[in-house]
Amino acid sequence: MRMDDEQESGNVEDRRGMGMPMRAGSVGIGTIILALAASYFFGVDPSAVIGVATQMQGGGQVQEVPAGKPPADDEMARFVSKVLGSTERTWQDQFRQMGRQYEDPKLVLFSGGTPTACGTGQTAMGPFYCPLDHKVYIDLAFYQELKNRFRAPGEFAQAYVIAHEVGHHVQNLLGISEKVQNAQQRARSEGQANALSVRLELQADCLAGVWAAQANEARHILEAGDVEQALTAASAIGDDTLQKQARGRVVPDAFTHGTSEQRVRWFKRGIESGDMNQCNTFQAASL
Repeated sequence: MRMDDEQESGNVEDRRGMGMPMRAGSVGIGTIILALAASYFFGVDPSAVIGVATQMQGGGQVQEVPAGKPPADDEMARFVSKVLGSTERTWQDQFRQMGRQYEDPKLVLFSGGTPTACGTGQTAMGPFYCPLDHKVYIDLAFYQELKNRFRAPGEFAQAYVIAHEVGHHVQNLLGISEKVQNAQQRARSEGQANALSVRLELQADCLAGVWAAQANEARHILEAGDVEQALTAASAIGDDTLQKQARGRVVPDAFTHGTSEQRVRWFKRGIESGDMNQCNTFQAASL
């Protein structure tokens, strides 16, 4: 990626190495079942799911965590800051064209665990977006896992991860996330609720592709092989691939992010069209 000329974002919080304050909160039996299911299907630490769910319904109190700016000589932190800055410029322009104003999200760098408005974030969860505080959270150690475990190296693969989470922020600002959450609450089964989650995640993949297309058109950030890196990353973290790795079998009703093929398809739709109107996964007859 050509990021040397990209301006860094001023919206990066560095919490790495900070202790995690204790907080009060409670979870219900549904959360515990979800945590155990995540552990069974994906090898995720159940406490990670329980931690992040303690406030999804507004319970508990979030303590403010003092955060500084990343050190100037931290190359990885500077890289993600430039990626975030690039997404800001792209989505500010896209929202302006819609007659709306884009609200920049914060990007929080943490290590181990950190409090969020959505509960306790942990490294085991991977990068995530919290709609309640409009922040993207990432432990940069995930990029080593992306390279070694998922065999998806490269800067553009790393940028895709950030852009996907920012895609969730875009969905949140447009009211899409709230509509999906309301529809999930009315769903007649867990499978139906999961199917809505898949469409939400695939749309975020498509929006990540739109960012890449728009940023490349405006500032020529892509180099040969970059798109292939993102496609490799999208394929590596499909639900079917992860389930096969974790348990040796695939359970479609448990999908929450989409198959490898679907994730690749929707990212390609976004980057090939550069048009967020092409990302309406909720009206697509086939994913």
